[in-house]
Amino acid sequence: MGHALEGPLLEGELVRLESLEHRHAADLALAAEEERGTYEFTWVPRADEVRGYIDAQLARAATGRLAPYAQVSVATGRAMGATSYWEPRCWQSDDQLDAVEVGFTWLARSAQGTGINAEAKLLLFRHAFEVWGVSRVDLKTDARNSRSRAAIQSVGARFEGVLRNWSRSWVPGEEGRLRDSAIFSITAAEWPDSRQRLEQRVAAFVAAGV
Repeated sequence: MGHALEGPLLEGELVRLESLEHRHAADLALAAEEERGTYEFTWVPRADEVRGYIDAQLARAATGRLAPYAQVSVATGRAMGATSYWEPRCWQSDDQLDAVEVGFTWLARSAQGTGINAEAKLLLFRHAFEVWGVSRVDLKTDARNSRSRAAIQSVGARFEGVLRNWSRSWVPGEEGRLRDSAIFSITAAEWPDSRQRLEQRVAAFVAAGV
């Protein structure tokens, strides 16, 4: 199977990334229903679907291809969304993880723009580059999702292009259709500069008490 992903606890000042479990279900059910207008292109369960959603993520985790997290607000102790490491790639040997994706990411509307996304990405990227020693981290989103594309670019990822008919669409009414995916990445050579910018962004949110 190659490298199996594991998601250690990652703690910051604004967010704590905890391995996704059913104990997060009640919080995530509330988070998912706050304002669904921001989820047009993203897979986010309805409140009554959260337990099935967690089951599906844990089933993916059992394959070693996914390490799912709950994004827990340090200020409130509540799970405000989810994210994951995804698709490990070992190109040189099974002992060395060369690339990984960060994906399956969503946040409650009230947590957007608070610095939680920026710090979560800082924690995930830092662990991937500095502990696992990957050569790249990539992210993708529906090519039509301008909100998500802007958020990805805001954490320092570089746009690489659009892959047509690359994955399934999550847009209601587009069941059974494929979407074009916008692909972004950060490489190991870019990471030091990206880390500095992310740390500065997070520090500004912390100082502002957002």
